[in-house]
Amino acid sequence: MSIYSQAVVHGWRMLAGLIAAITFVLAIDIAFGHSTWAFAIAIVALIALNSPMLRLNCPHCGKNLFFRGIFVVPWPNRVCGKCGAELDRTSQNR
Repeated sequence: MSIYSQAVVHGWRMLAGLIAAITFVLAIDIAFGHSTWAFAIAIVALIALNSPMLRLNCPHCGKNLFFRGIFVVPWPNRVCGKCGAELDRTSQNR
């Protein structure tokens, strides 16, 4: 599996995690009223779920697939913005 494919799976996993976190906070809010603890739990879960993003880097130059300059975006680069490597190939040739 290419690094890009792994990053795409991570992107979809994060979308599912975000939907689950929003649903969790809304369910607690409806059932028990406003809860700062529910929000805090959802944020900690999203941070933990997103931690693998830091390991999804270009195998040639090490640039993270989710960064565009100083900004983090929810979808990975297919081509490295630094060295130009095609990241959707499993052989990782330039």
